[in-house]
Amino acid sequence: MSTALKNKISRKTARVAVIGLGYVGLPLAVNFAKAGYRVAGLDMDEDRVRQVNARRSYISDIPTAQLAAVVRAKRLSAHTDFELIREMDVLIICVPTPLRRRYTPDISYILSAVRTIAKYVKKHALIILESTTYPGTTEELILPELQKGGRKVGRDFYLSFSPERIDPGNKHYDVTRIPKVVGGVEPKSGEYTALLYRKIIREIHVVSTAKSAEMTKLLENSFRIINIGWINEVAMMCHKMDIDVWEVIEAAKTKPFGFMPFYPGLGVGGHCIPDDPLYLYWKAKHHGFSSKYIKLSADTNHHMPAYAYQHLKDEMKKRKKTTRRMKVLMIGVTYKKDVRDLRKSPPLTLIEMMQNDGCAVDYHDPIIPYLKIGKIDLVSVELSRKVIGRYDVVITATDHSAVNWNFVLNNAKLIFDVKHMYGRKQRKNIIRF
Repeated sequence: MSTALKNKISRKTARVAVIGLGYVGLPLAVNFAKAGYRVAGLDMDEDRVRQVNARRSYISDIPTAQLAAVVRAKRLSAHTDFELIREMDVLIICVPTPLRRRYTPDISYILSAVRTIAKYVKKHALIILESTTYPGTTEELILPELQKGGRKVGRDFYLSFSPERIDPGNKHYDVTRIPKVVGGVEPKSGEYTALLYRKIIREIHVVSTAKSAEMTKLLENSFRIINIGWINEVAMMCHKMDIDVWEVIEAAKTKPFGFMPFYPGLGVGGHCIPDDPLYLYWKAKHHGFSSKYIKLSADTNHHMPAYAYQHLKDEMKKRKKTTRRMKVLMIGVTYKKDVRDLRKSPPLTLIEMMQNDGCAVDYHDPIIPYLKIGKIDLVSVELSRKVIGRYDVVITATDHSAVNWNFVLNNAKLIFDVKHMYGRKQRKNIIRF
């Protein structure tokens, strides 16, 4: 029967289910449908299911036209009925993996998905976990759930881990152009997973175990959190020493080897960088090892909104002004340029911090028309000459392409340039971060 599954994957007659239709799941589902597979998207969120079936994309990396084409062709449909798992040859898990307090991974969504799969899965199905998690999850937690009742991996079903590598907003590297890492629990699982992904992704890299694939994802993201944490620390250091950190980075970039530029800012947002390395930190502690680099970097990045606010307070004090009841305009509230994603966005932390301190904060964001998160309840204001001029300070929090930054510069009383939008321009109304 393993040959039958292989033939189905090769001939694109395998039925594919993607569990979780978020930033990872929807692009995968659409691309498998574009490649010719019949895909079922499974999600408990009724609104997502409705939007997919109505041919409307809610993910910026998937144009509505692309989604509409595969739904119209009956290659993709979305459902809340998980009993459809009975009909599926391939099941790809793309559910959230948030953190609890004290850097403890919450894998309840994964376990819930796996237990549902175990209830309905048919014989000889291929199950792939894409959700980021700590090394050992696939073999230590998922495999035992699936082997209950006498089923055996490599005989009755196949199981792999293949970490998601989505970069929201990246026009050059979409899901089909980013090399895919695959690690099977046993050789056949890895072989079938690689065969499947080769149908939509140009380059596949197979590692020896699921655990190695899990570690690969965490190495990638830990590399980033550590370097972002380091450059944020350098920015604070340079500020104390009256050195222009942006000039230093540009100079270091001239070295053709041994250096990769990272840039300071309000911290890190999204899901991958703030959370993923901490799964590794948590797992390492269970093996008696404390990753000081990951913990220090996470703490440094977490502190950046408070540092930025204190920096602004100090600059206002030099101008004999107080931040109490200050009118602030935040430009950009997403965690990343041109990406409609507010997950753990540092500008939101800074807004809440300033509101709690008595500031009157408004925002402008060309892709986020309103904010209703926690205590924040705001609507994006227009960027007219009159509107900009009413604020004591404008903060460049996210460097969106659609913002006319020169117009802002020419009409603002004062700008706190967190994103280095104005380079080394020497203007009295610019406070450089």
